[in-house]
Amino acid sequence: MRLPRVSTTLYSLLAIVLALLWAFPVYWMLNSSLLPNVVLQSTTPTFLPFGGSLANFKEVFANGGFLPALAISLTVTLATVAITLVVAFLGALAISRFRFRGRRSFILALLLIQMLPAEGLFIAQYKMMSSVGLLNNVVGLTILYTAAVVPFTVWMLRGFVAGVPIELEEAGMVDGLSRTKAFLKITFPLLAPGLVASGVYAFLQAWNEFTVALVIMTEDQAKTLPLWLRGFVQASASRETDWGMVMAASTLVAVPVIIFFLLVQSRMSSGLVSGAVKG
Repeated sequence: MRLPRVSTTLYSLLAIVLALLWAFPVYWMLNSSLLPNVVLQSTTPTFLPFGGSLANFKEVFANGGFLPALAISLTVTLATVAITLVVAFLGALAISRFRFRGRRSFILALLLIQMLPAEGLFIAQYKMMSSVGLLNNVVGLTILYTAAVVPFTVWMLRGFVAGVPIELEEAGMVDGLSRTKAFLKITFPLLAPGLVASGVYAFLQAWNEFTVALVIMTEDQAKTLPLWLRGFVQASASRETDWGMVMAASTLVAVPVIIFFLLVQSRMSSGLVSGAVKG
């Protein structure tokens, strides 16, 4: 049923208002990053950065800890995404396409793992990493992040894999393709949106994670960006937070996430079976 023009206009206005409400915190962070701390501490809010500058960003880079923390976060995050997608994809294929002993128990275990509070694992994780010499180590943090992200990623990819009929592969095999080639040429392209969506989830989880890194990465030279930002806030000798510098640092932390979304947004918006439609 076609909606009346008035209803369509109201829905459009409501959508615009909601979009502005969603975007305002991001704008406020960017706006505050361009203003000096004296202006930010004023009782009168400043909604436009007139008279602002990039001084806060210069101070952040002069701090000296941003680039090392950025390197650690990028390394851990990209490694976590790559390993998670490979392991979760194989796991999703196994539980979606094959019937084997213990399959139901495996699926149930994935669900139960998600119910465990992360805080209850901190002591065990710390002792485990300490026993193998992986404290304050990128490899150790990557292992913990991967272990935390894989179960839910398997659940995500399981739905995508189950949504692609196995008959498509069988049809390709009838036409002379091997099972491997049928999977790579027919099924795998249809799963690309699911892999991208799962990769986005893994990226955000690893990039924004704070508590596990706080327990494992205790040395100053082994801090991820969330840890660096926390220490950056607490480093003021005057005990007064320089919110301009904090907002500038937060903006820099958000930039890689924005770049990542720009790179994958076309794949995320494509349909699951678009490849079948396009032939």
